[in-house]
Amino acid sequence: MMPPNLISWLLFLVFVAAMIAIDLGMLRRHPHSTGMASALRWTALWISLALAFAVLLYFYGPRIANAPTVSGPTLSLEFLTGYLIEESLSVDNLFVFLLLFRYFQVPDALQRKVLFWGILGAILMRGLFIAAGVVLLNQFHWVIYLFGAFLLYAGARLFFHPRDSAPTADNFVTRLAQRHLRFTSGFEHGRFTVLSNGQRYFTRLALVLLVIETTDIIFAVDSIPAVLAVTRQPFIVFTSNIFAILGLRALYFALAGLMERFHLLHYGLAIILAFIGLKMLSAHYLTIPTAAALGVVVTVLSASIALSLAFPARRTTPSS
Repeated sequence: MMPPNLISWLLFLVFVAAMIAIDLGMLRRHPHSTGMASALRWTALWISLALAFAVLLYFYGPRIANAPTVSGPTLSLEFLTGYLIEESLSVDNLFVFLLLFRYFQVPDALQRKVLFWGILGAILMRGLFIAAGVVLLNQFHWVIYLFGAFLLYAGARLFFHPRDSAPTADNFVTRLAQRHLRFTSGFEHGRFTVLSNGQRYFTRLALVLLVIETTDIIFAVDSIPAVLAVTRQPFIVFTSNIFAILGLRALYFALAGLMERFHLLHYGLAIILAFIGLKMLSAHYLTIPTAAALGVVVTVLSASIALSLAFPARRTTPSS
């Protein structure tokens, strides 16, 4: 069935397509690596667009999201909370991307290309995950307890899992692909496939893209239930996810040299995931206002970042 706010969905998808087209044009026009100043400008632009969208929801939210029983300020607050959760989880996910690019020794210019196409795949997968999550929650109320328990587990796993042992290239999907597909040993000037002796080969860059896409599926399994704990409005869940994803590439290059300084951030994210899991598990007995949830997220994030900067991690000399 078509959603009643079909126009809102179409306009937002047109906006996403236009921004991706602009990004693709910039990528083709300037294929060299992204500088810090450029990445910071793009990051500021994406954050500004997300805040502008929150203002739009504040005044016209019920009509845009097809939620006549929910006020505009509430929808705007739900969007901001979901966006902040997604954005904060993305920062820690970027650390995994950094490890992947180091593992495969991907040049900076090719990192931009991989992240661009990885974002396209992430948008499609997030849409499917969100639709499935909303349907499950609406049809089966007990799923909320399953999601809550999973978020508690995810928080505990993140809290006790060292960041330097995050999964990189040695996973099941990668080994399966290398076993059944033909790969070259080089990046082949940024191509994903090449033709050699009448046979089609995938390049090392295609393998990197495959790893990026599979890791994003893992990230989505954590992040989407977290946003669904804040709001059940499909349009709000989708837009908050997509705004965070669209700014992911610029955010990576803006923070590439700083990510290792946020060595305590994953503890803060673990606490946030556990808090949201408890929020879902206690939803039947206790209602936590969205404003209070947003306050917890902001406070925990700010504290983990401040403590990371105040108490820098000890530098160790990497072995060969």
